Amino acid sequence: MILPLSWLKEYVDVDVTPDELEKKLFDAGFEVEEKYEAGKDISNIVVGLVESCEPIPDTHLHVCQVNAGTHGTMQVCCGADNVCTGGKFPLALPGASVYATAKDHKTVEGVMTIKNGKLRGYESNGMLCSGVELGLTEDLYPGAEYNGLLVLPEDAQPGDDVKKLTGLDDVIFDIALTANRPDCQSILGMAREVAAMLGKPLKMPACDYTETEVKKDGFQVTVEAPELCPRYSAHYVYDVKIGESPLWMKRRLALVGMSSISNIVDITNYVLKEIGQPMHAFDCSYLEGNAICVRRAKEAEKIITLDEQEYEMTPDNLVICDGVKPVALAGVMGGLNSEIRDTTESVMFESAKFARDSVRKTARSLGKSTDASARYEKGVDEYSTVLGMKRALHLIEELGCGKVSSTHVDINTGNSIEPTEMKVSISKVNGVLGIEVPEAEIVRIMKNLDFDPSVQDDELTIHVPAYREDMLPNGEGDVERYPDVAEEVIRMYGYDHIVPTFLSTAQVTMGGLNRKQKGELALKKTLCAMGINECMHYSFFSPADLDLLRLGPDAEERNAIRLLNPINQDLSLMRTTLVPSMVNAIARNEKNGILAGRLFEVAKRFIPKSLPLTEYPEEKDTLCIGIFGAEESFYTMKSIAATMAESLDITFTYEQAQKTFLHPYQTVKIFCEGEELGYFGKLAYDIQNELNMRTGAFVLEMDLERLSKWYDKKRVFKALSRFPEEKRDLAFVMNKDITFGQVEECIKRANKYIKEIRLFDVYEGGQIPEGKKSMAYTITFAPKDEALDAETVQKFVDKICRTLKNDLDIDLRA
Repeated sequence: MILPLSWLKEYVDVDVTPDELEKKLFDAGFEVEEKYEAGKDISNIVVGLVESCEPIPDTHLHVCQVNAGTHGTMQVCCGADNVCTGGKFPLALPGASVYATAKDHKTVEGVMTIKNGKLRGYESNGMLCSGVELGLTEDLYPGAEYNGLLVLPEDAQPGDDVKKLTGLDDVIFDIALTANRPDCQSILGMAREVAAMLGKPLKMPACDYTETEVKKDGFQVTVEAPELCPRYSAHYVYDVKIGESPLWMKRRLALVGMSSISNIVDITNYVLKEIGQPMHAFDCSYLEGNAICVRRAKEAEKIITLDEQEYEMTPDNLVICDGVKPVALAGVMGGLNSEIRDTTESVMFESAKFARDSVRKTARSLGKSTDASARYEKGVDEYSTVLGMKRALHLIEELGCGKVSSTHVDINTGNSIEPTEMKVSISKVNGVLGIEVPEAEIVRIMKNLDFDPSVQDDELTIHVPAYREDMLPNGEGDVERYPDVAEEVIRMYGYDHIVPTFLSTAQVTMGGLNRKQKGELALKKTLCAMGINECMHYSFFSPADLDLLRLGPDAEERNAIRLLNPINQDLSLMRTTLVPSMVNAIARNEKNGILAGRLFEVAKRFIPKSLPLTEYPEEKDTLCIGIFGAEESFYTMKSIAATMAESLDITFTYEQAQKTFLHPYQTVKIFCEGEELGYFGKLAYDIQNELNMRTGAFVLEMDLERLSKWYDKKRVFKALSRFPEEKRDLAFVMNKDITFGQVEECIKRANKYIKEIRLFDVYEGGQIPEGKKSMAYTITFAPKDEALDAETVQKFVDKICRTLKNDLDIDLRA
């Protein structure tokens, strides 16, 4: 929820600082994810008065003397065509931050810092700025998008702060709302809360208007699916004059991320943001049959929406129709066939309450999400439906862009907009809180929240406003909502009043982790110690993710459970592998400029025993590791796997493998004592290219269910040798298809004193015969009872060479 402070102040006298307001919001249960100025990226910009402006010979530049008030007079070189003596323009002082633009002077390419410099031999101290360089648009400030300097008002004083002058000092709160407070999804909704926090009166937006005697004869509205549309209002407006909205409206819409389109459309968007009520306006000249019908779509019925996309609908979709055809997807988007045009002369305003599940299903099934659908999915109440229509009609009169007729149709099969009386016990409220909140304080809080409270003995009577649907009885015998009242009281009274206490009836238990949990935690600590960061993803992915991995139609990973009600189409399958999530995470990091990193995830894979499901699937604990960056390699991942094995006092062995999404020569399976645990390898180049990845990426996936048998393996202490180790570097020539694992196993079999075998070079070509390769190793011998002399070590080497020759036909490289 985006909340500009300047808009909020229209309804509440805010007498605290933005920082203090942020804290009060948090204390009342509203998390402020971010607080920033509208011009957060720019700084040190003042009004500059050009006192002289002389052309620089043979250039388009001018050298200007600019009066910056208390900052003094500065010489600035400028190439704008509208720079002139006596003009007042934004001046970025040395050290200022402004937006950098492309050659078209319209496209923003980042933020830059202004420095002193020279242009054509002339000193230039600062920069005169355009509106785009300040991050302004026409909606925020007239003239901002002119391809030249931003012209400031004549009464602006040199040295004044341009951010304050242009409104870029407006503070914006980005608030994370909980699902139970859809009534706060608007400026007015948050104003109610802030008024209660500050103990200030709420100034309601003007909603009065005057109806004329003009009627739209014969106009009718029918609702054939009342379970999906409990309230529908329509009002006819004529003598419409399409034009631009006033600056104050365009500016407020821009601050919440909406562009101005035309006065009529802007009114509907303004009501959405201000009141929280999605609205729509139909061009009456394109409505046939002098009627509106709210019904379920017919099978395969089609509609083209305002964004010129065609959709084929089903009876699960709710549509708004005229007497002949669909003209809107209910709660989602209007139809192109009834859009507001420059020639529109009369409109039918719509304000309705649509069932949130219906809108959600339509938006998901058609893959179309809008501001309106997002609002409906969170829940819209009948009170806002009525208030939104009144506010829109008032704005029609205020802007002078139409006349309000007396044709108004309101079909209501839902709740009343009158407050609902509720009685709760004050002692029960305090019992929930565990503290004694004074009765007078409870009454004060509930009054500030517009619950019109009264008290008799221990009974608190409140009147729940219609917009607080979260507080209303659910119709199933739930008539006493004292826990909800307790929540309202404590969030305004202050959670800091609650003193932590230990329940007298509580029993202390030992607690602790089981064997599997301990092993998994130890494994995570090992990974974190290697600089690998834990991440968490959704337990779902999409068919497109499986296509990305180049998996065949019969691949076991495609045997995935499909969700009946996915969050969105990108999360429609339960994961049978963690790799797609990890690969997408790496791609997102690179897209955001993070070109190196190490990630791991421990999560479940869901393997169905059969499809369609007849029983619960297997849930397999799985580890996935992803590393990326110029410094990472196949051997980095192998080292990570080896460290994991060492932490469990086991040894992994490896065999070359093939995976459709991994490099054919840099992929191995992982084994322990002959049991396959997983695999790792380098991501295939074509997948990297498809995801626009700039560095190599490597992934590992391991079945933790199988690995868990070694979690509690007891370590055997091995005393350190008192004698020095001996190392030998040996290079061998062998067939290309022989793996490191085969060589390692053979070498270890040949000598019991070997402590470590490290591969440090692989070479082909040159002096190596065709079909062969050279692999060079450092072999470390660790003596046990006595020191190793050179002769003994040479015997070890000779035996290793003989064993390799006999078993694998490998020769020592000359």
